Amino acid sequence: MKQNQYSRRTNALAREKLASILLFEVSDPDLALVTVTGVEVSVDKSLLRAFVSCDADRYDEVTAALARAKGRIRSLLGRSLGWRVTPELDFRIDTTTDEAERIARALEDVPPTIGVEKDEFGYPIAGEPAGAGESTGEKSDGE
Repeated sequence: MKQNQYSRRTNALAREKLASILLFEVSDPDLALVTVTGVEVSVDKSLLRAFVSCDADRYDEVTAALARAKGRIRSLLGRSLGWRVTPELDFRIDTTTDEAERIARALEDVPPTIGVEKDEFGYPIAGEPAGAGESTGEKSDGE
């Protein structure tokens, strides 16, 4: 959705109110440890898209719990915001933290060949232990 100063302020206000409702006013145990990572409100305030984060193995459980509680959350949010229109809620699971963890794990498992000095074509430079004799054409069988 299009962003300007007014919409950013509206999104921040809606995010704070929604997070407060999920934390203090909804008592569903399936919504424990759910974080509101972002909110996008349409210009006419008829739609509120909320991005929530949770453990990767709880995506289905949290999605079902949010669908069950959507009416109650919308009612509480409408009273809390005081807008003329109470927006329809659209909850989406935010997977960016899972992607960041996957990338971090991939960066920790760096193969040993990544540290080998290479030429402009990506081949190991002569003098390296793995395959150095083959790349220069020298024989290494003791001549």
